[in-house]
Amino acid sequence: MKNIPKKQFAGWMLMLLLCISISAFAQSPKKVTGRVMDAQGELLIGVNVTEAADPSNGVVTDINGTYTITLKGNKPSLKFSYIGFKDKVVAVGSKGVLDVALEEDVAALDEVVVVGFGTQKKASVVGSITNIEPAKLAAAPSRSLSNNLAGMVPGVIAVQRSGDPWFNNSDFWIRGISSFTGNTNPLVLVDGVERSLHDIDPEEIASFSVLKDAAASAVYGVRGANGVVMIETKRGKIGKPQVNVRFEHSFTQPIKIPDYIGSVKYLELINEMYAEQGRNPFVSEATLLNYKNQTDPELYPDVNWWDVISKDHADNTKANVSVNGGTDILRYALVAGYYNENGIIERDKNQEWDSSLKVSRYTVRSNVDVNVTPTTLFRANVGVFLQTRNAPPGDTETNQGIFYQAMRVPPYVHPAIYADGRIPRVMYKENPWAWATQRGYEKLNHNKIESLVSLEQDLKFVTPGLKFKGTFSFDKFSATSVTRSKNPYYYNPATARDAEGNIITDVQTTGQEFLGYAKGAEWGDQSIYLEGMLSYNHVFGDVHDVGGMFLYNQKDYNNGEALPYRTQGIAGRLSYTYDSRYIAELNFGYNGSENFAKGKRFGFFPAAAIGWIVSQEKFMEPLSGIISNLKLRATWGKAGNSELGIRGRADYRRFAYISTIVDTGSYRWGTDAEIYRLGRSEGEIGVSDLTWETVTKMNAGLDLGLWNNSMNIVVDVFKEKREDIFMKRTNVPGSTGFNRPVWANYGKVENRGFDVSLNVNHKFNSDWAISAMANYTYAHNKVVEIDEPAAILGTYRSQTGKPIGQLFGLIAERLFTEDDFDENGMLKEGIPAQKFSDMSNLRPGDIKYKDLNGDGEVTAVDKTAIGGTRIPEIVYGFGATVSYKSFDLGVFFQGTGKTYQLLGGETWLPGSSLGAGNIYSNIDDRWTPENPRQDVFWPRMGDKAVANNEQASTWWLRDMSFLRLKNLELGYTLPQRWTTKIGIRGCRLFARGTNLLTFSNFKLWDPELETTDGLRYPQMKSVSVGFSINFNN
Repeated sequence: MKNIPKKQFAGWMLMLLLCISISAFAQSPKKVTGRVMDAQGELLIGVNVTEAADPSNGVVTDINGTYTITLKGNKPSLKFSYIGFKDKVVAVGSKGVLDVALEEDVAALDEVVVVGFGTQKKASVVGSITNIEPAKLAAAPSRSLSNNLAGMVPGVIAVQRSGDPWFNNSDFWIRGISSFTGNTNPLVLVDGVERSLHDIDPEEIASFSVLKDAAASAVYGVRGANGVVMIETKRGKIGKPQVNVRFEHSFTQPIKIPDYIGSVKYLELINEMYAEQGRNPFVSEATLLNYKNQTDPELYPDVNWWDVISKDHADNTKANVSVNGGTDILRYALVAGYYNENGIIERDKNQEWDSSLKVSRYTVRSNVDVNVTPTTLFRANVGVFLQTRNAPPGDTETNQGIFYQAMRVPPYVHPAIYADGRIPRVMYKENPWAWATQRGYEKLNHNKIESLVSLEQDLKFVTPGLKFKGTFSFDKFSATSVTRSKNPYYYNPATARDAEGNIITDVQTTGQEFLGYAKGAEWGDQSIYLEGMLSYNHVFGDVHDVGGMFLYNQKDYNNGEALPYRTQGIAGRLSYTYDSRYIAELNFGYNGSENFAKGKRFGFFPAAAIGWIVSQEKFMEPLSGIISNLKLRATWGKAGNSELGIRGRADYRRFAYISTIVDTGSYRWGTDAEIYRLGRSEGEIGVSDLTWETVTKMNAGLDLGLWNNSMNIVVDVFKEKREDIFMKRTNVPGSTGFNRPVWANYGKVENRGFDVSLNVNHKFNSDWAISAMANYTYAHNKVVEIDEPAAILGTYRSQTGKPIGQLFGLIAERLFTEDDFDENGMLKEGIPAQKFSDMSNLRPGDIKYKDLNGDGEVTAVDKTAIGGTRIPEIVYGFGATVSYKSFDLGVFFQGTGKTYQLLGGETWLPGSSLGAGNIYSNIDDRWTPENPRQDVFWPRMGDKAVANNEQASTWWLRDMSFLRLKNLELGYTLPQRWTTKIGIRGCRLFARGTNLLTFSNFKLWDPELETTDGLRYPQMKSVSVGFSINFNN
């Protein structure tokens, strides 16, 4: 090889060094700055700006709409993305300053929606589906997500029956109810698996959808009759880790508590009623004076039991931390939550134990996505739920609750505790203070783990648009309880003092000195879910959009019974959209349950839907500036309900197709039939043709978007008919020989109504913006067929033609007057006798009822349908959020209509509850000889039970409709120019009021409570303060 000349070598080396320098210069980081604005030039805050080739390298625009980013690539491009605007990618080139304008795309907010077993473009959805922003569901301090649904979701009727921290989950139904024996709860799916709505933290939710008609729910077959709630939890997004922290602390008080009279007025009332009967006073004037002057509060007490057992206010705390990020290979989302709520009951701080009512909950949810290959996606979800309740032993949701005990004891009988430490109690009643604080405590623990793994494979190598997904889920729940309790020493109420001034009383019951220990039985359940699905979606020739889905699924559920529960089936969907205008869709579910006989366990549930996107037609082009979207929809289909009863209820029958034999009976033998022998006898009679409830649903809807979809109106009208409702037959003659009720799929119910929603989003300028919403739901059901005695059918006593849960009672015409009685105090001739008590007990001021059947007397057979039902037929909500620069103010009202209650109960009527309960403060509004008005609240009070006035009737019927200021929130977002200096991307401070005002014609207690006499833990109102912080990384 020839030698290279020195000059030539030097030249080549100089060129090499120059190339290296140029390369090094080209690969050095490049800094780009700029502003991001909308089409009108308004600067946008919080726009995501990322390097297109390296999404992990990104920043967000600040309060002035500006950004600064250091790029790494050789030929860098920037991607700009912002909610409500179309994404934009711009090549940087040699520019150091790059200003960008984004194009608004309001429709993109809900471009894809969750449907049964998949997602669809919003434009092509023809089923009745409502999607709610998760942030709206999180805007309340409540433990249970169900309490945030009322008035927020069109088509959902929700009622919160109690304010107890543990028992305050709302009952909710999709478009009302249409079964009088079967389960009416919607199917709730979290990440596609059936789970509880009450256990999920709102901060975990990425999407919340309600499927209301058969086109949306038929794929769920025997589980879809009551509608479906679908929740998708948050998943990781490409980018640097984003850490969000949210904290809220609330102070709570009852919305309304019953107001009772004190001891003096109570005793005066008793004396008055005694005098009316010509009896001696219940207490002497001297004794009454002692109560008035409170000369000795221990002997002459005046106790407000609410004040004794409760605090001025309670509090709760809610905190969440979430981390989200990842790369194009691996993405993660982690949400951890803490919730603690203290009840309104005051503890006795002298005791070493804590018997107060409180609930705490810890939740963690972790979702991981891994792109194993460019066409293979692996997902793993894990959720952990730990919840603890502390309460007095035996405190339940029903009549043994704290407030039940407190409202049963009159104010004059005894104080909470005597100065010497002795605890008084009236026999057969509890001392409310001692019941709540002196008997120890009970701790209940609920633990649950939810797991899910799935594998998604793109099968485009077979044909474009074809995908497979396999899912496996395992959930396990367990519950344990520990009770540390004792019975205190109780003493009879003191009647006097001895010479030394000590109260004179004696032991009523002997108690214990120390707490006992009892561990409750452990119980729980577990479920396994399997699913395999093929999906297909492809567009042919730009106008033929074809989609399809076919799957197999199976669920096994075991709650400790001898045999587990199982559902199994297949489902499918075929959809077609022509030229983004005409839509057709077919759905089906073919599945079954182990609850039915072999050969009859599976059923086929089809559904069909059509849609017309009118706004895509050419003749609509002149109106495109006003009408952005106009879609007409119509659906028909069937769904089933295999839950023929309520699990845990006494009349629940599993495997009802099997006849049973019981060994709890006995036979009589001998000539005198006096010898008993245990033996077996016929039990429940099997229903050989047992089947599920079937509902046929029809829906017609309209979607209207105006002014670039800044205003959206959705209207749906529906009709449902449910058949084969499982019920007891009452018209089976005794001659058949059956000694047990005969059951059959016999009942039929019709349900119809409509729901409508309005949403408005408008930005006036860079400072002012508003979003507003309103929705209204009306659902009315009617019993079409129910087995009733022939004598009742077709009469005013019949349930046929009435709503499920229809209230029945007598028609109260007026109060009796002196003119209705003769000189012997008996009803005059021609006035129907009222057979609810001895006729001699009827007097002026008692309620006079209508004799509906004209037989000359009023009895129980004169009861007829009155008012409506306890479940409201109307639910509505409306609200708005106005933002000005960094401030935002939101308000939300929620209301119900056509909901009724019959007042009554053990301690309701003062005359029948002397010594047994408190008396409401409106007792002055009662009939007396001196106040013989017909429009009084209370009829005549008696010195003993007045059975006539205790009858269910229109006199006690009340409309429980209400309008409530559900939420009022003021927020302030700190300027980014302040927060970015300390590594905070965004920080919002807020103050919120919940249930602040309630407007209702009913005033005695909160009208939403499930109670006839007010003896229930009250609904709570709250004031909260909190913050939300997003950290930079």
